[in-house]
This record gives sequence, C-alpha cells and structure tokens, in this order.
Amino acid sequence: MRALLIDDERLARAELRRLLAAHPEVEIVGEAVNAADGVQQIAALKPDLIFLDVQMPGGSGFDMLASLEEAPEVIFTTAFDQYALQAFEVNALDYLQKPIQAARMASALQRCAVRRQSTTAATTPKKLFIKDGERCWFVAVQDIRLFESDGNYTRVYFERQQPLMLRSLNQLEEKLDPQHFFRANRRHIINLDYVEQVEPNDAGGLDLTLRDQLQVEVSRRRAAQFKALTSL
Repeated sequence: MRALLIDDERLARAELRRLLAAHPEVEIVGEAVNAADGVQQIAALKPDLIFLDVQMPGGSGFDMLASLEEAPEVIFTTAFDQYALQAFEVNALDYLQKPIQAARMASALQRCAVRRQSTTAATTPKKLFIKDGERCWFVAVQDIRLFESDGNYTRVYFERQQPLMLRSLNQLEEKLDPQHFFRANRRHIINLDYVEQVEPNDAGGLDLTLRDQLQVEVSRRRAAQFKALTSL
C-alpha cells in the first residue's frame, strides 16, 4: 500500500515514518509539508492512502481535500481534539490524535487492509471530498444522483444532502464517466442509474424523474443523445 505523509512539522513526519516501519506492507512514497505541496504530490505519486495533518499553514487538510479532483483514502493526524468529530463526519478512514500510539496506528492500518480486500481497483468507486462551510463529506461518485450548476458553484445531490462545491459543471463533466453521467442541459448532469421515468415534453426534449422525484429536463438537442445512450 502506497502512502504519502502530509504534515508541516518535520518531527511529526519522522514519527509517522518510525511507526510505519513496523508495517512493511506500507510503502512511504513521499512527504509533503503543506496543502499546496500535498496536492502536487498526490497528483504526481497517486498514493493509495494519505496521512493528513488537519492544521497546516496556507490551508487546512480539509481545504486541501476539497481541491482534489478525486480523493484517496485518508487517515487524519492532528494534535487538536476538537477536530475529531468533524473528521469522522467526513467518513475518513480513521482519525489519529497526536502523539500517535502504535496500537492505534495498527488498528487504523488493519481497517484499511480489510477495506482494500473487500474491493478491487476496478470496482472501487471514485470519491469526491466536498466542503461546504464547516461541513465536509466524502462521497462515492456513484452515489451522487444529480449535479446542478449554481453560479460558480455546483450543488451536489446525494442521500438527503445538497451541499455546494466550488467547481463548475464543465470541470466536473470532464472527470465523470459518460456511460453513467449525462449532461441533460446547461445546468444539470444526471446519474443515469437514478432515472426512474422518461417522458417527452412539448419543447421536443424529455422530462426525467429521478429516484427521489427530482425533475430534470433534457434539452431538445440532447434528447437524441440520451435516447441512444439509454437504448430508448
């Protein structure tokens, strides 16, 4: 398992290396000293797992994750106990409070190993990290039913949540699988797996009803593409 250490404190990174030396299944592929460095290292090294400090100069660990196109597995590391609840709310793999205990490190890596054994690289869903104000979420892309443009932001619909993320619909469209996500019109991208009903409308397009009864219109110029994609 390829791991990246992201922490602005050299001694903290050294301590992580010391603890991880007892786990030969973990290969440390690099280190980063702040959020911007972390983004670059993740893009270059593509780690399976990152150990991420919450508070760093130039941007928090949460801010860094929110800027990623796709988030790897994360174990948060921090000396600040008040971040514990927030870390768990984002469904992080684990949360380790400094000074990190060897037993806690071992249990976190064990959970990671179990998680990796239950899926394969081909079936593991991509994940987005979304930060809206003080609330954060890790979301499997396949669990998102709708992306809706809202100015410079995009509203993301999953479960009962509708947070905003600072990314345009065009940016998201470039990264989404076109076999599963369809640009219905200028404002909406839908997850085809969530479409329950399709009806023609008077404008020559289509009216879609999603699983949660959300209504989305497919523009006339995109209707033929939708029909071909869904074999209608």
